[in-house]
Amino acid sequence: MRKILLLSLFVLSACASQPQKTETAAPEPMKGFDAELTQFNYPFPVSFYSFRAQNQDLKMAYMDVAPDKGSDKVIVLFHGKNFSGYYFEDMAKVLVGKGYRVIMIDQIGFGKSTKPEMFQYSLHALASYSKMLLDNLKLTKFQLLGHSMGGMLAARYALMYPENITKLFMIDPLGLEDWKTLTTYKSVDQLYTQELAGSIEKVKNYQLEYYYDGKWKPDYDKYLVPAKGWFEGPDAARLAWTSALTSEAIFTQPVYYEFKNLKVPTVLVIGTKDKTAIGKAWAPEENKKKMGNYPKMAKDVISKIPKAKLISLEGMGHTPFIENPEKFWKAFAPHL
Repeated sequence: MRKILLLSLFVLSACASQPQKTETAAPEPMKGFDAELTQFNYPFPVSFYSFRAQNQDLKMAYMDVAPDKGSDKVIVLFHGKNFSGYYFEDMAKVLVGKGYRVIMIDQIGFGKSTKPEMFQYSLHALASYSKMLLDNLKLTKFQLLGHSMGGMLAARYALMYPENITKLFMIDPLGLEDWKTLTTYKSVDQLYTQELAGSIEKVKNYQLEYYYDGKWKPDYDKYLVPAKGWFEGPDAARLAWTSALTSEAIFTQPVYYEFKNLKVPTVLVIGTKDKTAIGKAWAPEENKKKMGNYPKMAKDVISKIPKAKLISLEGMGHTPFIENPEKFWKAFAPHL
């Protein structure tokens, strides 16, 4: 009996000494997207160029696609402020089909690239970082295409590094007028407050009014996916700050007065229904009617650029290559 009792005590003691298994709840999947869109798939493989600037380590995302046989023809694409390289998917496929190697860069502060919290944004700096990336790829001669903010940045790049550019394409670029002469200045803090109050519905309504002349197609929804994920994700406030910084930089750094200095052959493409103008929403009423008049601005700017051609796309808005690809390519392709 005593042996049985001792054996029972031994078994109980051994069981008590074993660690008890506890059920741990699986972490909840992250809602939305993080600042660098790590959960959002781009249409082509993404590479990163790492460098150091403004006393910090940075990385720029880019896509590099080419025909199977390779190509001597190279075109670099600069994205707009409300997008990043992903929205060039269909354009890149057409260009590759025409024998081009296509480089799509996410600028610092956009897409999958670094979004530093403390940073002085300027068009000059973004252009210089893009040059560093392209130099790293051993690209010294290429065509440069920019859309919206990217068109403004492409103009700055061509002014800084004309030796690299064989032809410049600006599609509905920002900066065809100097907004700060037509509307009031908003500080970064004011812009940040405005961005914090943003939503995907407001983004869609803005694009509907300014980009697509009040006509929304279901095909446009996919281009809102990253923005929607950012509003829902953990870095929404950080992204609002980045957007405020970049908006202030664009507003205060016009290229308008320097178009006359462009030395490279230039093609300006505008949709006649485009109404985009930073600061228009809070401009004096008499100036609201003047701002964002793309047909008028295009004629003004094209007269300033020494070697320039203008393509006016009737009835189209801010993103003509998305709005009506067939009409866009019919007008644009002969100029490549």
